[in-house]
Amino acid sequence: MTDQVVSSAVQPFSARAVLPWAVGLAVYAVLLAVGPKLLGDPDSYSHVELGRWIMAHGTLPTSDPFSFSKHGAPWITFEWLSEVIYAGAYVLSGWPGVVVVAAAAIALAFGLLTYFLLRELSPTQTLVMVIAAVILTAPHMLARPHVLVMPIMVIWAAALVRCMDHGRPPPYWALPLLVVWGNLHGSGVLALGLIGPVVLEALLREERSQWPRVLLRWVPFTLLAVAASCLTPHGPEPLLMPITTLGLGPALAWIAEWRPQDFSRIGGFELLLLGGIFALSRGVTLPVVRTLVVIGLLHFALAQMRNADLLAMLAPLYLAAPLARRFGGPSGNETDRSSRGLNLAAFGILAAMSGLALARDIRPAPLITPEAAVARADLAKAGPLLNDYSFGGYLVFAGIPTFIDGRAELFGGPFIDRYNRALALIDLGDFLKLLDDYKIRATLLAPNTPATAMLDRLPHWQRVYSDDVAVVHKRREMQ
Repeated sequence: MTDQVVSSAVQPFSARAVLPWAVGLAVYAVLLAVGPKLLGDPDSYSHVELGRWIMAHGTLPTSDPFSFSKHGAPWITFEWLSEVIYAGAYVLSGWPGVVVVAAAAIALAFGLLTYFLLRELSPTQTLVMVIAAVILTAPHMLARPHVLVMPIMVIWAAALVRCMDHGRPPPYWALPLLVVWGNLHGSGVLALGLIGPVVLEALLREERSQWPRVLLRWVPFTLLAVAASCLTPHGPEPLLMPITTLGLGPALAWIAEWRPQDFSRIGGFELLLLGGIFALSRGVTLPVVRTLVVIGLLHFALAQMRNADLLAMLAPLYLAAPLARRFGGPSGNETDRSSRGLNLAAFGILAAMSGLALARDIRPAPLITPEAAVARADLAKAGPLLNDYSFGGYLVFAGIPTFIDGRAELFGGPFIDRYNRALALIDLGDFLKLLDDYKIRATLLAPNTPATAMLDRLPHWQRVYSDDVAVVHKRREMQ
């Protein structure tokens, strides 16, 4: 055996090969360890039940089958593929299966982000940016459709940024990703929006006389991207979902994830924002288009807490090349070698962790699971039920018609606003009117809801059950 062969045999794997796996497996291990936290949102219940409904009926709903306040109203499930995936995982492995699917998608997204950043940045620089992305994304790491689309979003954005960095032609190979994206989650319009910065930067890089050539290159790609995004059972309608949601207006302020960032106390978002401003002030020059992209992502993240995910996963890709020009990129003498052994080892670790997770008893958070209250107060037979917003998902899952649940696009802004104002007793008269308008026979509310205390004082209502999660009142029979 020659010295060259021996040297090749003992040569360590490069950071480019090892680090993405290391990051992905580390994120996966942490998420499995805190598995119940991924089930901390009531929508996890309703997404699983929607998937089971689709599997049982062999079709997609076109009207609301789950509430009594909007029963039969036109409604589509624009995240049907995610819901079928989650329902399939639940049918096969219960809630541990749902956690494994969500954790795997999140881990894959961060592994891919690491891989793409290593093209431009050193391992240390990459880790700093990935850790910042994990911190920003952590509050929204939940078993919901948006996490299943995260790996696709990273691949799509990285492909477009690669075109910006190196003047490459449109990545036609990535168009099938948009078909999957459009059926997994209702944010497909974001994918189309990311094409704009690529085209604008390409135009600014060329002389005006070359602009027709640039447009001739990108317009067909854009049209095909729009067509791919419309390949859903509902055609282009899912692309309009963000507009529908934003159209809820003031009602969004009642939904925690749609509220602006809270700077009343120091948190991870603020610290990372200040750190990012400091880093960019150290002589980093961003092209104008990328500056606009980062500012846009920052605006979205400041306006709604849930959009911190977009800032976390996309901004690093747009910043990587400019940062590499300022602080230096990856080492030029690092060479990749065959990683088949590394891949096998990583898949083995992945399988072992998944097996251990599937053997655990993992369930959704108790605070969104009023199981005892529903059973002991026999709410399945109580008649029209006024429920707490956070209990809507469980009621959908349990087959009890809801007054309200997480499908904001179904209920609409005026309905959500009236509901919240009534339960907060901002308008006491309207609370009493709401009980009569919908012929409410029972209520299932959180103990600290102002309406709960009011019901204790109303002569025609009786508290029949209470615990740390929920309080049940039933209307007294009129004599």
